[in-house]
Amino acid sequence: MPTLLAIGTAKGLFLATREGARADWEVSGPHFPMTGVYAVAVDRRRGTPRLLAGMTSSHFGPSVATSDDLGASWVEPEQAPVAFPADTGATLGRVWQLTPAGPDAPDVVWAGTEPSALFRSDDGGHSFTLVRSLWDHPHREEWGAGFGGQAVHTVLPHPTDPQRITVAMSTGGVYRSADAGASWSPANTGIRAYFLPDEWPEFGQCVHKIARDAGNSDRLYAQNHHGVYRSDDDGRSWTSIAAGLPSDFGFPIVAHPSRPGTVFAFPLVADGERFPVEHRCRVFRSADAGGKWEPLSVGLPEGPFYPSVLRDAMCAGDSSDVYFGTRSGEVYASRDDGDSWSQVAAHLPDVLCVRAAEV
Repeated sequence: MPTLLAIGTAKGLFLATREGARADWEVSGPHFPMTGVYAVAVDRRRGTPRLLAGMTSSHFGPSVATSDDLGASWVEPEQAPVAFPADTGATLGRVWQLTPAGPDAPDVVWAGTEPSALFRSDDGGHSFTLVRSLWDHPHREEWGAGFGGQAVHTVLPHPTDPQRITVAMSTGGVYRSADAGASWSPANTGIRAYFLPDEWPEFGQCVHKIARDAGNSDRLYAQNHHGVYRSDDDGRSWTSIAAGLPSDFGFPIVAHPSRPGTVFAFPLVADGERFPVEHRCRVFRSADAGGKWEPLSVGLPEGPFYPSVLRDAMCAGDSSDVYFGTRSGEVYASRDDGDSWSQVAAHLPDVLCVRAAEV
C-alpha cells in the first residue's frame, strides 16, 4: 500500500509518496507556495482519504484547504473556514493543529489555533465553529504566549470514549474535558514551570507537545519547556521521565502507533541554546514508557548538526515508520522503529509539521 508523507513548511506543502517496500520517494510541491503550513492531517475515516492543510498567507491570512484526491486538487472555501465570532474581539493568527475525531464521529475535525482556542468542524473540515466553553474558561485571561506564540497546538480525542478530549497549549498547559468539550479542567499536576513564581501551578505551564500511548489510552507523554513527563491517569497527574535523556528540553514527543510504552523525543541543549545536544543528530527512544532511553542515529548526519526539530515535525506512521523534518529542510524516515534512517528530502524550506499514513 502506498505511503503518503505530508510535509508542511514555511513556504508551502510538499507531498512525498512511496510505493510498498521501495526505498525511494517521489516528492511533489510546493502546494500553496509561499504560505506557512503549520498543520496537516490525513483523515482516513471514509472510503477516500481526505488531506487537510492549515496554511497562513502573509497577504490573505490563515485558511484550511481539503483534498479528496491525495493532493491532485484542493478545495478552499471562499469564506474563512476558521474565524472568531465578532463578539470575542479576537483575530485568527493561524491554525496550529488539525485532528480528526474518532470513527464514531466521521465528520468531526478539531482545530487548535492561535490565539489559544479550539474549533470544531462537523462537515469534515470545510467549516468550523468556536468551542466557547474553552474560550470562555476563567483561566484564559492568564494564559500567556510562548516564544512561538500563544496556541492550542495539540488535540487528543480519546480513542474509545468520545466524551473525553485533551488539549495542550503554550502557554497554559494541559486541559481535559470529560463531557465532549462542554467543560474543561486543567491537568498539569506534577509539571514544573520553573519560570513562574510558583513553580508548580495549577495551569500556566509551557507544554510543547503531548502524545497518547498505543496500548494504554490513559497513558500520556509530554515534552515541556524543560521537562519530559508521563501520566498514567489521562493527565490528572504527571511524573518526570527525563532521567536518561541528555537534556529535558525539546519540542516533539511521539508515541509509537502500535507498540505500547514506546516513545520518541528529539532533545535540544536548552531553551537558551536550541541546538541538538553535542551538535549530533539523534532521536531518542524509550521502549519502557520513559524508564530508559537510547540514542538512535544510524543513517543520520554524522558531522556537527545544528538544526532543531519543531513540535509537529516528528510523527509515526502506521507500522514501524517514524519521520522527522528539520528547520534546515531535511526530512528523514525510519522503517524499523528508529533503528536506522534514510533521507526522504533535502533543501526544503523550514519544516513545520509532518504527517504520514498508508493510503
